[in-house]
This record gives sequence, C-alpha cells and structure tokens, in this order.
Amino acid sequence: MSYEFLRFIWWVLVGVLLIGLVIMDGHDMGVGTLSPFVGKTNSERRAAINSVAPHWDGNQVWFITAGGAVFASWPLVYAASFSMLYIAILAVLWTIFLRAPAFEYRSKIDDNRWHSYWDWVLFVGSATPPLLFGVAFGNILLGIPFHFDNEMRLVSDASSPIIGFLQLLSPFALLCGLVSLFMITAHGAYYLSLRTVDAMQQRAIKAAKIFGTLTVILFIIGGFWVGHINGYVATNLSHSGPSNPLLKSVTVVTGAWLNNYNSYPVLYIVPALGIIAQILAIVFNNKSRHGMAFIFSSLSMAGIILTAAVSMFPFVMPSSSMPVSSLTLWDATSSEHTLFLMLIVALIFTPIVLIYTSWVYKIMNGKLTTAKIEENSKSYY
Repeated sequence: MSYEFLRFIWWVLVGVLLIGLVIMDGHDMGVGTLSPFVGKTNSERRAAINSVAPHWDGNQVWFITAGGAVFASWPLVYAASFSMLYIAILAVLWTIFLRAPAFEYRSKIDDNRWHSYWDWVLFVGSATPPLLFGVAFGNILLGIPFHFDNEMRLVSDASSPIIGFLQLLSPFALLCGLVSLFMITAHGAYYLSLRTVDAMQQRAIKAAKIFGTLTVILFIIGGFWVGHINGYVATNLSHSGPSNPLLKSVTVVTGAWLNNYNSYPVLYIVPALGIIAQILAIVFNNKSRHGMAFIFSSLSMAGIILTAAVSMFPFVMPSSSMPVSSLTLWDATSSEHTLFLMLIVALIFTPIVLIYTSWVYKIMNGKLTTAKIEENSKSYY
C-alpha cells in the first residue's frame, strides 16, 4: 500500500471511529440529558437510566479508541488539539467522570433529595461533553491559534490558557455546540422511545420531535454561516512527502470551506443526509417505528459529522495565527510503517468490538416498564 493511500484510509477510519463514538456513546448521553425531564416519577427516571445501564460504560470504548487512533495516526494533531484545547478537554473528561457515580450511587439511598441530586449530576455529565465537543469542532473550522517553529516545536499563540478557552466561545462555535447537543439529545430521545412505554414513551417522542427539529434548523443556519467565515486552501502539498506541515503553502479565503462542494456537487448529498435522515427519524418515531427512527437518527449524525469533514478536506486542524502550520491528512501523520501496522490491528479488532457490542445490545433488548423497575429495585440502578 502506498503512503498516500494509508494516509487517506486513516482519515476515513478516524472519521468512522468518531461517528461510532457519537452514535454509541451519544444515545446514552442523550438519555442522561433527558432523564430528569421525561421521567416524572422516581421509577420512570430509573427506567430511563436502566435503558442504557448495560451499555454506557462499554460505549466508552469508542471514546478511548478514537483518542488512541488520533494519537497513533496523527501525532501532530493529537499534540496540537490536546495542547490548544486543554481546558475544554479537561472539562469534558471531568464531566464524563461524574457519570459513573451518578449511575452507581443514585439508588443506594431511598431519598428523593438524594435521587434528585444524582439526576442533575448525570444531566451535567451527559449534556456538557457533546456541547463542548461541538464547540471544539466549531473552533477547528474557524482555526486554532498555534504554530510550529523551525524546529517543529508546537507554540500556542493564545495569550493565556484561560483567555484561550474563553476565545473558543465565539457565536459560531456556540452554534456548533448547540447542534451537537441537540442531535445527541434527540438521539437519546429516539432510544427512549424504543425502550419505554406509555406516558414516558410519549414524552420521549415529543422530546425527539423538538430536539430533532432544532438540530435541522441550526444545522441549516450553520451551513449558510460557513459560507461567510474564513476557510483555508492548501497549495504545493505533497501527498506522499514527509510529515512536515511547514513545507506547503496555505491561503485564507472567505467561504473556502464550500470549495469542495462547489467543485464536486455530488458531495451535497452529505449535508442533505444530515437533514433528510433527521426529518425521517421524526416521521418514523411519530408513527411508532422507533427502531427505524433510531437508525435514521444515526444516519443523520453521520451526515452532520461528514459534512464538516468533507468541508475541511484535506485539512484536519487549521491554524488561524500562522496558516502554513495548519495540519492536513497529508502532512500530519505517523510513518508509513506505523500506519500499515495500525491498519492490520484495526482490521482484526474492529470487527470483534462490533460483534460483542451487537451481542450485548441483542440480549439486553426489550421494554423497560416501571413495574419491571420496582420488581428489580434491589438489582437495577
């Protein structure tokens, strides 16, 4: 396999891992975000929590795998992102940490105030990560202030970490954060519609309609907005050359993130998938076809993520302060040998992960009712 092909295939594989993370970890974060609202009684909130109880910790595999894949395949991207977005990433990690005790401790004491406290801890731990992930992706589209010096040392161009974090909260980035939060919340609502019954199911259907509609509206607004922000265009870029981002030329052009779509109109299928699949998810959910709704919600999220990836291609992490330091899939990768060995490992272990994950979902399938929760009150969360 050529170095060029390996670089491209790992761009695809990292994208697949990110989509897997959003679909698999996203629905349990969506459930955690919705549980204080769709559940009006303690038993109903326990039903919501136990709908993802067998899976939520296993779904963290996608988070760890995606981070590990970026570290191994794109070491420069890993270094730049974890350095420039340090506070945001720490906030994501710490809020994710809150989810474990919220699941484990909530039902240890039979007290309404205790239950309510952990319900809101779970809400914060579930809603914050997708919001911040969306903000981070919005800032990647805008460009991150960093550069590499002549010795390839990474240098932050933010005046301080705190100011750098506050600068991330621009209007466009916050819009991207809301798109991420709403699509994750809608995804959780589709899952609750599939796993619950009666009044709780109806509340989940209503929540899916609200957050699914908001996702479509904000995604369309974001699409028009992208045409009015700075994009990046690379020239003199070698697809098989050394991983040195300083060897290319980069220009900043307003609206350049739409260049790939204008050059290849067939690519408009990708954002169309994000919109149409979400609309179909709402329609199927309202018609009690909850399994189909969940599938179309997954396709919608894949379309939204791929829209950003196709817009930026071949860029992975642009630099707003020194555009020539921007990282692309052609100049920010590991060695050819490393990418090849990683591909072999991915081809062996990814199917294994998919098989055991599918098996767990199959044996843990079925409706969760308040009666079932009360019958198993000592063994369920």
